[in-house]
Amino acid sequence: MNHKREMAIRKISACCQLHRDESRKKLIRVLFAGQTPPPYGGQAIIQQVMLEGHYRRIQFFHVRMAFSREMDEVGRFHIKKLSHLISVIFRIIWMRLRYGIQILYYPPAGPNRIPMYRDIAILLCTRWLFKKTVFHFHAGGISELYRKLSHIEQFLFRLAYFKPALSIRLSELNPPDGAFLNSQKDIIVPYGIIDRYPDFIRRKENEQIPTILFVGVVRESKGVLVLLDACRLMKESGELFHLKIMGKFDCKVFKQKVYRFVESHNLKRNVEFLGVCTGKKKWRIYNAADIFCFPTFFESETFGLVILEAMQFKLPVVATRWRGIPSMVEEGESGFLVSIRDSRAVAEKLSLLLNSPDLRKKMGERGRQIYLKRFTLDKFLHNIEKAILTIV
Repeated sequence: MNHKREMAIRKISACCQLHRDESRKKLIRVLFAGQTPPPYGGQAIIQQVMLEGHYRRIQFFHVRMAFSREMDEVGRFHIKKLSHLISVIFRIIWMRLRYGIQILYYPPAGPNRIPMYRDIAILLCTRWLFKKTVFHFHAGGISELYRKLSHIEQFLFRLAYFKPALSIRLSELNPPDGAFLNSQKDIIVPYGIIDRYPDFIRRKENEQIPTILFVGVVRESKGVLVLLDACRLMKESGELFHLKIMGKFDCKVFKQKVYRFVESHNLKRNVEFLGVCTGKKKWRIYNAADIFCFPTFFESETFGLVILEAMQFKLPVVATRWRGIPSMVEEGESGFLVSIRDSRAVAEKLSLLLNSPDLRKKMGERGRQIYLKRFTLDKFLHNIEKAILTIV
């Protein structure tokens, strides 16, 4: 009797193992070539989130790109990047042959020549090994660079980029890079992020001076000088506020320019530079702020991950009508949208929020509702998997 029971248990165990083996075989293997933190830019952060996600039918194998260790190195040439380029190419080839991976996932650069040259080198050396290629446009505008290239550059561009099986964009308002590259499929998948808000207790409104928060690379095209000029205008009109700028300067020249502006307009007591903040410290700063401002016109901007972070922390948003941002911020409901490079409009909307705690609260609540409905991590990972499975 015991022998029969033992045999039955073994059969069940073998069947279970066979089922697990079959399940593993059904997983679609995808080689993910991309940057993860550091540096702590939006694209690197979201790619780390993607790699750590749980999927039912796809399995990512990662070849990490680390061309830039700091944000001020992004898009700039350095001799050490050449050796890393060779390393990335060989690791992609090795992973493809070692694991029999058929799909290459690759995030193309924005409209910048140096990263474009990197992409062309990697794709020309590796893409032909894969049956299908997925381009995920975290940075937008590579199609806008094409017409500025020489005939030879355009030829290499077409060989490297054209005719992917799938292009993923973050918003229908972003440049039609996938369509320009003759992608077989072009799918919109907005970002989604982990909800950090429940881990923090939202402080109550009080009589303290309201805090405006900016988060991102501190560079001119992120609208930093526009925001500071808005602060100048508000200070001249007697507004009480404190601005916190979280992020690293993209270069020393711009840092000096910003500090000169702050000093010459007597904004030292109003403006605080926090540098790069991560982990709980970063979320505490979001949690303690009252308004989020992001007046970007960055040439590679597509979505603005920091806006989602602000929305989940119930912060009303003042941002620009630029690329995919209007698909996140509901004008007059969760925040205000202004034209790019318009410091007076930024000052006007910030002043309105500074003087109306009830409006801040109402818009902040609406922003969190939008986040929970459309931009959660589960929705993002589900939609990424769904998009990739359309080419299987």
